Amino acid sequence: MKKYYITLSALLAFMSIYAQEQKDTSLEKQIMSQALAYGDADIATNSIYAIIAKEGVNSTYKDSLAYLYYGARNYSSCFMVCKDILSKDGNKQDILEMQAISLESLGALDKAAQSYAKLTVKSNNNFHAYKLANLYYGLKKYREGIMAINKADELKDTGKFNVSYAINKNHNQQVPLKAAIANLKGLIQFEMKDNTAAKASFERAIALHGDFVFAKENLQAIIDGKTVEDKK
Repeated sequence: MKKYYITLSALLAFMSIYAQEQKDTSLEKQIMSQALAYGDADIATNSIYAIIAKEGVNSTYKDSLAYLYYGARNYSSCFMVCKDILSKDGNKQDILEMQAISLESLGALDKAAQSYAKLTVKSNNNFHAYKLANLYYGLKKYREGIMAINKADELKDTGKFNVSYAINKNHNQQVPLKAAIANLKGLIQFEMKDNTAAKASFERAIALHGDFVFAKENLQAIIDGKTVEDKK
């Protein structure tokens, strides 16, 4: 009986050590760090999958996997990872933003708008509200668009964001976000048949950025009784 007890104890001790070794992720983390240092995203991704397999469904390395897919512009996989993460913690704004960008890049604009709507509520960031309004404008949901762009206009501007407009094949114009917000507001107001308000918005966009090419063209179109366009 004593011999049996000693054998059983040894077996349990071995199993405990084996289980700890199986869950040890130090080697995978070293490989991942080295792969990232050398710019090998595939090896880094494989290492992260190995880490997640050992750590289980609550592994924080899922966040790292989402970032890797996002950086590689693998938006389909990025969306799937983000969806999994957010199902357990819906308050991660960086993950929610990657999900929104991934959906927009995949052409799922309605779902992208839903993600940006959630993100804007959590972040109170005027760039997120601008992105939401721009999606609604593209979807021709002008009532939702005007509410979103008004929200963007009301929120504090950090001055850190610019919006890029393609002037031609060789030149892009960088415009401060506040000016871009005013221009988009004008576009939405024009679609809502409020030309007076649209004209005022285009004028404000120009006042905020004097060289704003498309805002000038939109203002002139209003004056000439022509159609204004979103040329971003």
